[in-house]
Amino acid sequence: MISIAKGLKGFRGFAAYMSSLMGADAYRKYLEHFTSTGHSGPAMTEREFWRDRMDRQDSNPQGRCC
Repeated sequence: MISIAKGLKGFRGFAAYMSSLMGADAYRKYLEHFTSTGHSGPAMTEREFWRDRMDRQDSNPQGRCC
């Protein structure tokens, strides 16, 4: 049982790493930054955040795979 638990822990760590690498946690990081810096007004919704992020990437392309 211990080896299964280690395997699951390793898999979860790898999955979290891949999510981070792909930017899946970007909205969570945005919210953490938004609340920690004390912005006034409401934060963007998740949908607004991703639209803004895609618009910025389209207007200022940087190195990316696709």
